[in-house]
Amino acid sequence: MTMSTAEADKILSANFAPWVLGLGLSVEAVGDDRAVLRLPWSQRLAREGGALSGQALMAAADTATVIAVSAARGAYGPMTTVQQSTSFQRAVTGSDILVEAALTKLGRRMAFADITMTVEESGLIAARASTVYALLG
Repeated sequence: MTMSTAEADKILSANFAPWVLGLGLSVEAVGDDRAVLRLPWSQRLAREGGALSGQALMAAADTATVIAVSAARGAYGPMTTVQQSTSFQRAVTGSDILVEAALTKLGRRMAFADITMTVEESGLIAARASTVYALLG
C-alpha cells in the first residue's frame, strides 16, 4: 500500500529540526520507492547574487531521501545519513525546485538513493545528489 502525501507530510513535520521545516518543504508525491518534495523559492534561502543556496538544496535532497525510505518501508523509522554527494549544474533564481528521491537499493540496514533537483519553471536539472542511509530501527 502506497503512503499518501498527507502521511508523508506528517512524517516531515514530526521528525525534522525546526531549521529544516523552515525550508518550507512539502510532499508533492510518494510512491513505493520514491518521493517528490517541493522546495519553494524564497529570497530568504538565496545567497549573495540571488541564487538559491547549495545548503538549502542539499538539505532538501537529504529530507526527500528520508521520505522515500519511509514510503518504501511503510512508515518512518530511525535512520541517519552516512554519505551524501551533490553536484550543482545551474543557479536557481525565482523558481521552486522539485526534489525527487528514488531509491536504488533498500536493504535491512542500508538504503541508497539518487536525487534529481529540477527547476520547476524551466524543467532543467539544477542539481543531482546521491545518498546513503543507515537504517537504525
